[in-house]
Amino acid sequence: MDDNYAKIVSTNTDRLFRKKGSAGQLAEFLPGKQEGDCVTFRAFGAPCRIGPDGVFLDGQKQEGPVGIIITLYALSARSAPCVVEPLKAFKDFPNSMPYAGAFAAYTQDALVPHVEKIRDAIPDIIRELDGQEVTAEVGGDFCFLIYPLPKIALCYIFYEADEDFPASVTCLYSGNASEFIPIDGLADVGEYTTKKIIGLLGSATQS
Repeated sequence: MDDNYAKIVSTNTDRLFRKKGSAGQLAEFLPGKQEGDCVTFRAFGAPCRIGPDGVFLDGQKQEGPVGIIITLYALSARSAPCVVEPLKAFKDFPNSMPYAGAFAAYTQDALVPHVEKIRDAIPDIIRELDGQEVTAEVGGDFCFLIYPLPKIALCYIFYEADEDFPASVTCLYSGNASEFIPIDGLADVGEYTTKKIIGLLGSATQS
């Protein structure tokens, strides 16, 4: 399976950099910074470099699902800006139904056991994932908006447990997020952003 992932990442990067000078347009659209025939930007809270030699996140070559997500985002790059509002539920994007169950399980439900720790770690999460706290009008007991990729924003809304209801988590996307990555990749963005948040909880505890 790992070999299959690596082949997909390689195929996608070949498509991206097949044309001479493609790094310049890619840097404009992602957006990012051109460095020779490569482009650098932030992805999932870390420095990312994408070029003919592959995808590197925080200096480590990505030949798995994260590498695929980043190359799909790059292949879909366009000049349109991110339009955050109105925020949109994953199920409201076209053709999302086949991925809705996995999205709920891996993006939202996976965070439920961590709600209390997440509240304490909000400053670390929004700093690492280029985010901001959002107003109470969004709903929930607390919430924040983060950018795992430059033109895709995720709004996580948390409901703490009380005597009547268990804790729950809702994740909404920026309104035009599906313009910047295919729908299966959009679901994966949620899953791997959630994994990043859980990873940051450990770091916050240690610090």
